[in-house]
Amino acid sequence: MGRNTLVFFQDVGGLAILVKRVFLGLPSAFTRSRLTTEQMLLMGVNSLPLIALVSIFTGAVTAVQAVYQISDYVPMRYIGTAVGKAVMIELAPVLTALVVAGRVGAAIAAELGTMKDTEQIDALETLALDPVKYLVVPRFVAGFIMLPVLTIFADTIAILGGLGVSTASLHVSPHVFLNGLKDFFKMMDLTSGLLKAFVFGSIISIIGCYQGFKTTGGAEGVGRSATKAVVISSVLILISDYVVASILFG
Repeated sequence: MGRNTLVFFQDVGGLAILVKRVFLGLPSAFTRSRLTTEQMLLMGVNSLPLIALVSIFTGAVTAVQAVYQISDYVPMRYIGTAVGKAVMIELAPVLTALVVAGRVGAAIAAELGTMKDTEQIDALETLALDPVKYLVVPRFVAGFIMLPVLTIFADTIAILGGLGVSTASLHVSPHVFLNGLKDFFKMMDLTSGLLKAFVFGSIISIIGCYQGFKTTGGAEGVGRSATKAVVISSVLILISDYVVASILFG
């Protein structure tokens, strides 16, 4: 217990120091825009097919469950409202973040962990290049920007998935579904999900980079770092989801 507690506080302190160095190095993202653009491509564009697949079935199952839960006591014209609010406020940002954490967070930790194990990060320092500015800041900026973009994409695909299932198998016309979605739409529904996405994107990037930087033990250590990055990111995503929701809606 004592060793685990010590490791926990070491990690908290290490993360705090890394976050401070990232914020101090943010101006370098503009001078190294090519690196940031490459990371945005890897994190965002390359994640679109997986996000689309997850989102369409998220919207479909949300519609099915909404019909099952509300059909006995709520008019079916509210099915669009239920699907839209559930997707925009909670499901799209959280599920998108978890998918990206599994795909991108592990890749970041493995890539930086391999660089650490093969002393490439030490070589950067020898060349008078700050590893945080060169490696972490572009990934942080890319995660901060691209996760909200992916969330908007997921919102759209999930709602279309819910519309398709409602029309095809739940006997709800597109007009009824879209009217329910439109009549009770609030901008807060969309902005709260996007605010969560900004937080989630920052968490995924920072945790992945931190775990990569502290990698030791060769190939086995790289695997451990990738696993830790996914697990810790997923837990922090769910915790921060509760915190942000409590602040916005409490």
